[in-house]
Amino acid sequence: MRILIAILLILFVTLQYDLWVGDGSLATVWHLKQEVKKQKAENRKLEVRNRALEAEVEDLKQGLDALEERARDEMGMIKEGETFIQIIEEEEK
Repeated sequence: MRILIAILLILFVTLQYDLWVGDGSLATVWHLKQEVKKQKAENRKLEVRNRALEAEVEDLKQGLDALEERARDEMGMIKEGETFIQIIEEEEK
């Protein structure tokens, strides 16, 4: 009977070791859950950014207004017949 109890005790200790310290332990599972939370938050940010980029691409494909606005803002282009006036403010001394 003592041998059976000893075997069961050794088996119990082995199972407890795997639960607390071994591969797939509670600590490992907890760390993995934290990583999943971080990755989901990052994915949400990237999804929002991607939706904005998709909307901008679609707007550029469909309408000339967005293309014209971008050309004016980023490249300083003007339409034919328009007069370009640049105002330079003096720096305070």
